[in-house]
Amino acid sequence: MTALSACGALVERHDRDRYLSSLFAPEAEREQLFALYAFNHEVAKTAEVVSEPMLGQIRLQWWRESLEGIYAGSPRQHEVVQPLARTIEAKELPRDLFEAVIDARELDLDEAPPADLDALRVYAEGSSTSLFKLALGILGVGDAASRGAAEHLGPAWAYLGLLRALPLHARQKRSYLPADLCADAGVELQDVFELRASPALRRVTGILLDAAGQHLQAARRPARDVPRRALPALLPARLADLYLKQLRKAGGDPFAPAAQAPAPGRVWRLAWGKWRGLY
Repeated sequence: MTALSACGALVERHDRDRYLSSLFAPEAEREQLFALYAFNHEVAKTAEVVSEPMLGQIRLQWWRESLEGIYAGSPRQHEVVQPLARTIEAKELPRDLFEAVIDARELDLDEAPPADLDALRVYAEGSSTSLFKLALGILGVGDAASRGAAEHLGPAWAYLGLLRALPLHARQKRSYLPADLCADAGVELQDVFELRASPALRRVTGILLDAAGQHLQAARRPARDVPRRALPALLPARLADLYLKQLRKAGGDPFAPAAQAPAPGRVWRLAWGKWRGLY
């Protein structure tokens, strides 16, 4: 590889899993994936870099206006906007999927947790599934099997990511645990915010882990019909297996060291999947 672009360096630093998966794409499309994932990082970090929701709204509106400029043919001068604009033009990517990513991140500014698993699924579709679909578009893949895989991989990846990030969110007094599940299990959010595990919390995380596992299984049902060129977009499924195993080994306790440890052998697992044509 040549020296990393600004977007590539950003993704390598902040979204290591997607960065590693992108390395298995052809060089031109690799850079386009970096632009997509850099955009995602810039939008996703909103709730973490602002001191109040109004400032977050302003930041997200800036990105909405940046998208408007891109699709109007006058992109802003910005290290992520410019390569994103070139990617959108080259691949004719749909604007609504980018807007779905931004809309989902607006929910990060709401202090209330999702009402139920359906609400969390809607959030996952915007924040995660949309990205998988855009990545497929960059790779020139639009078949029903690949899109069906993305539909299920999106929620699986989102649920596992949110569980692994639960300690971070807890410190920020944010929760993505469905409110109805927490109420039924007797989870006290204050305990979660103070990083205290409990049997009640493990019951809720167990439900989310089961849901993630079911989505991973469903994502692989059309695998025989998914073309190999789709793999760089779908390879995170290989890592999702590792994270699911880690969280289950930790008994569903997201605060346990075993749940937070770096997953071993990520590069080799991705390389094996690419070689075998598996995601």
